[in-house]
Amino acid sequence: MKKIILVWFVCLGFATAPTFAASVSPQMIQQFKNLPQSEQQRLAKQYGIDPSQFGLQQGQSNQGLDNPELVSPRDDDEDVQKSDRKDKKDKNDFLQNDAGKLKRFGYEMFAGAPSTFAPTSDTPVPADYFVGPGDTIKVQLFGKESSQYDLTIARNGVLQFPELGPINTVGLTFSTLRETIIEKVKQQMIGVQANVSMGELRSIRIFVAGDAYKPGSYTVSSLATITQALFVSGGVSDIGSLRDIQLKRHGKVISHFDLYDLLLNGDSSNDLPLRSGDVVFIPAVGPSISVNGEVQRPAIYELKPNETLADVVKMAAGLKAGAYPKSSTVERFNVNGLKSVISVDLTENSGKQFVAKDGDYLRVKNSSKDYDNAITLIGAVVRPGVYQYQAKQTISSLLPSLGSDLLRDADLNYGLVIRDLDALGHIEVLQFSPANAISHPNTIADLTLAPKDKVVIFNANNNARNRFELNQLVNKRIEEIERVTGSSDNDNPLVSRDLFTSGFASLDDDRQQEDSVAGVVVSNNQRLEKQKKQQEQQAKMVSAEVEKMLMQLFDDKELIKLSYQLNREELLYPIINKLKHQSRSGEEAKVVAINGEVRFKGIYPLAENANVADLIAAAGGLSEGAYLKRAELSRIETTQDGSSLRHLSINLSQSLSDTRTAEKLEPRDVLTVMKIPEWQENQTVEVRGEVKFPGVYSIRRGETLEDVLQRAGGFTDNAYISASVFVRDSLKKQEELEIKKFADQLRREIATKGLSSENSTINYADAQQMLLDLQNTKAVGRLVIDLPAISLGIAEADLQLENKDLLYVPPKKQTISVTGEVQHPSSHRFKKGLSVEQYIELAGNPKKRADADRIYVIKANGAVELPDNSFWSGSDEQLAPGDTIVVPLDTEYKDNLTLWSQITGIIYNSAVALAALGNI
Repeated sequence: MKKIILVWFVCLGFATAPTFAASVSPQMIQQFKNLPQSEQQRLAKQYGIDPSQFGLQQGQSNQGLDNPELVSPRDDDEDVQKSDRKDKKDKNDFLQNDAGKLKRFGYEMFAGAPSTFAPTSDTPVPADYFVGPGDTIKVQLFGKESSQYDLTIARNGVLQFPELGPINTVGLTFSTLRETIIEKVKQQMIGVQANVSMGELRSIRIFVAGDAYKPGSYTVSSLATITQALFVSGGVSDIGSLRDIQLKRHGKVISHFDLYDLLLNGDSSNDLPLRSGDVVFIPAVGPSISVNGEVQRPAIYELKPNETLADVVKMAAGLKAGAYPKSSTVERFNVNGLKSVISVDLTENSGKQFVAKDGDYLRVKNSSKDYDNAITLIGAVVRPGVYQYQAKQTISSLLPSLGSDLLRDADLNYGLVIRDLDALGHIEVLQFSPANAISHPNTIADLTLAPKDKVVIFNANNNARNRFELNQLVNKRIEEIERVTGSSDNDNPLVSRDLFTSGFASLDDDRQQEDSVAGVVVSNNQRLEKQKKQQEQQAKMVSAEVEKMLMQLFDDKELIKLSYQLNREELLYPIINKLKHQSRSGEEAKVVAINGEVRFKGIYPLAENANVADLIAAAGGLSEGAYLKRAELSRIETTQDGSSLRHLSINLSQSLSDTRTAEKLEPRDVLTVMKIPEWQENQTVEVRGEVKFPGVYSIRRGETLEDVLQRAGGFTDNAYISASVFVRDSLKKQEELEIKKFADQLRREIATKGLSSENSTINYADAQQMLLDLQNTKAVGRLVIDLPAISLGIAEADLQLENKDLLYVPPKKQTISVTGEVQHPSSHRFKKGLSVEQYIELAGNPKKRADADRIYVIKANGAVELPDNSFWSGSDEQLAPGDTIVVPLDTEYKDNLTLWSQITGIIYNSAVALAALGNI
């Protein structure tokens, strides 16, 4: 529309003339009137328009009120400043208590007040609306004559009608004025009828006073009501009343508006329209009561005189489903300035009619989370959850089928029933075999259940399974803690979020997983200390949350649903902790332990009448190599004089074959299952290369390399036994430890050189590259053997084999390699009679930083020899095909790092060994 009017203005010459150059049509006048006042003023200024030519006075708005003066949305800083004048503990008008922060009800209605507020301008005008100066009356004449007028009531209350003359509108309602105009037209204009409607409304000036957010004078629509005045002024301040908003006219209160009627009941009958000069007065907040606990809307509510707790609960939207109103309490200040607690029963009339007072704190308690007649089923089942208890219910009726009710990897020999003994929460544990209970219903194996029993079915193995949902659950709980505490490690990429590695799977073992070689600990992870500390801090948080979750395992619906992902240790955790905590002075905790040759060694709850066979079933059964003729049962015997440890010898074969004769267990018993004497796990070695029957061979304890070579059929005619490579796994781990040790020493020496006050010419680029090469060096674990002597049957050269040993017999070689600080490291065909110096010349001679005094030779079998004069004199007796000549780095060339000679030796030797294995 603005563009159309602008085009008209240009066409009429407005852009060059201060006045109209042509007549203006009524349509243009009406469209100009429809523009906002600001737009009219801009066009009038830009194009020299006189608003009076459109029937408008200078500065007069044709629309009455486009957008009234408004306040900006509430700002937190302003709230803080306003609340600080009262009490800093009441910041943002919250009440701090042991249940958290309660907010005053209703004030959030104005918290997000918009910065623009469009008043009501297009709603039907009520019949009792009093017209006044500024209102526009639309009159349409039809019949013998047809015309339309937009008439504005002047300041003196007179409506100038072109055909009828002035009409006095003072004190008239719109309906009366309409009837007056229609009647005058009918009488004075024969054959013409009139249709009268309300046009643009006038604006009125009202006042908002008292405890408003922004009290002051505001221009609003003549149809504005009390609530619209509240929105225009930003609402009620943090100490203003919502229940006694007063409308004052000519100094008298004509209405009391309770905003709760609108908020709680949708009743706006008292939201009266305003007149010019009205005052909306907001007094200070009256008495209030805090409501918390099991109600739908906990908050602080303002009270009117004689309101009861029933009224208060209604304000709070009623009770929650889990509420226990019989045990509600009211905290009230007494005459001594102290708090007293009053118990009220909100289910009785006496409690409902209890009159609330200013400062009261109503707390509605919650019901118990325990089920009255339910069975909780968790673990390796298809449908974990809570089930209704039925009279004489058994395990077989709860789990009718092995195939459709249990998971495939469920342990069919071990299940538990956790039963409550008393109201104090003491429990007892019953053990059963799921396979026997389901396969033989209504027998002694099929336990009869009781109300509130918890049935636990375990997984048959603890292999890694998909724990993504469990991981998400713990992550969500930790994020909730971080949100409350305000601390988070989410932005730290070094912190591990592998929650189950640091939490569930390591509840009773805070040590990191480590390997040991010859009594020396080798860490599997070479992280920096800072990373380790961050991981430890995160693990503490995770473990704390995991323990908290597991202790609530039977009550946590989310965790019950995912309990099939928990392993044996995690499912037992809350049970064992409960048994430990319920033990009394002089009474031992009903737990037992098992270790040795079983599948899942650890601590287990002592079931009623359990014996040794039951404990072995709990541990997943015996492992391969368990000694059945004898096991040791350690038992603590307590007397008045003290306690002693007694060891019992148990025949496992007899206990397992006849469980009725098996030894009964007592609290804190420890069963140790021994290994068969001389038992060894299946151990293998591998023989590759030039033997007649290469492959993997099983070995017995004490078997030697010569024995395996004979089983492999001996060597082929193309075998080069002098260059054989023998690799041992335990030596590889030792080399890994050695490489790590040298890397740490080199790192420290580089740092020491950098911090030293002495002049240092250290080349850090070279040093860092050397450190990187060392860290990337792969350990080989090569053992130098004299295979020719072994093949001749010399016992002193033979060696006993270990698990995972590897022998590689290469084919005959015809080359010698030159590596290290030479111009072109390469391999050359072995020529009889050539010396070390001559081979080095073939490789382009040593580099400038080579150490010519420490050249050495790595023999084909892995042995290292330093050359003597015979090497240089041309003797070929000490060089053989497959040898490698190493020209080392001169470590004193510039940086003088003492470790470099050892480190370069490690790198070169490992490279040669790997090259020898490269043909495997």
